[in-house]
Amino acid sequence: MIQNNASNKPKKVLVALSGGVDSAVAAAILKKQGHEVAGVFFDFGSWGDASKAKKITKAINIPLKIVDARREFKKKIIDRFVEAYRRGATPNPCVVCNREMKFDLLFEMLQKEHADYVATGHYARIRRKRKIEEDFFNKLVEAKDKTKDQSYFLYRLTRKELAKIIFPLGELKKIEVKKAAKKLGLPVASEESQDICFLADRDIVAFLKKKIKTKPGNVVDEKKNVLGQHEGLPFYTIGQRRRIEVGGLGPYYVVGKKTRRNELVVSNDPKRLLTKRFGVKQANWIDRSIKFPLSAKVQIRYHSPKVSAIIRKTGGERWEVRSEKNLRAVTPGQSAVFYKNGEVFGGGIII
Repeated sequence: MIQNNASNKPKKVLVALSGGVDSAVAAAILKKQGHEVAGVFFDFGSWGDASKAKKITKAINIPLKIVDARREFKKKIIDRFVEAYRRGATPNPCVVCNREMKFDLLFEMLQKEHADYVATGHYARIRRKRKIEEDFFNKLVEAKDKTKDQSYFLYRLTRKELAKIIFPLGELKKIEVKKAAKKLGLPVASEESQDICFLADRDIVAFLKKKIKTKPGNVVDEKKNVLGQHEGLPFYTIGQRRRIEVGGLGPYYVVGKKTRRNELVVSNDPKRLLTKRFGVKQANWIDRSIKFPLSAKVQIRYHSPKVSAIIRKTGGERWEVRSEKNLRAVTPGQSAVFYKNGEVFGGGIII
């Protein structure tokens, strides 16, 4: 049953269904626990498939609501994604989508449907400790299955929101979820979902070339020697080594961009990609009582190793991160997420 449900009475739960195995099993688990479950499919565009969600809800015997969110998705996710690349950053649209699309829409539905909770198929956990009646101390924690943990994408949630969220898969391994789907006879495909849903062929450059007008420029080394030509700065990211068409003693890695001069800076020394210091902006701290400097582990991209670091506030809404070990290719636009003993303290955008 739902942790810390004092009455242990069935609750009304809205489950976001994508048509995949994870959200399907999440809905089935809640239904089996005796809750009043309804599925919600958010139509974000042609890459979604409501027919799969319909088959799942039919198999589980729960109602399904389909919400047309294509206009909001284009504005908040796709357009921002393109604009970030135009500025020279490398965004993570999944972080924004989870916060500003999936959960915002779920909470809107929760109000309209007078539901008690919302749920998703994310691999993450919420620890709840009762302080006083109906007052919860909510912590976002890594999933049991560390290879599938998705807490990195959820750092922008708040404790108040966590009080109304359920992650039924948090204590399960992926292999257990697949077995459950088979046992329950759920009509779901076995393939994994892709990283960026609106990139059907996963070719970011081809997608961006249709959206951004650029001009070629010089590829230079750190001594400003011209080595060749680039296709357009938005098509390159820090640490990249592919599609750098220059001669000399390679391989070459992207180590910087000079936007005013339209120059791509490269180096054949991989150590130039290492750093122990970087900045963060637009941070969200799940525990707003955190005192700085903060000692925690930082993760600079999904599934990258977590490294011990000290986080200090530098003024305004910016923070400085100093890591214990070198980090490779710290990339502006990506998210840095901070953990302590498996708990997500918060995170922000790398600058």
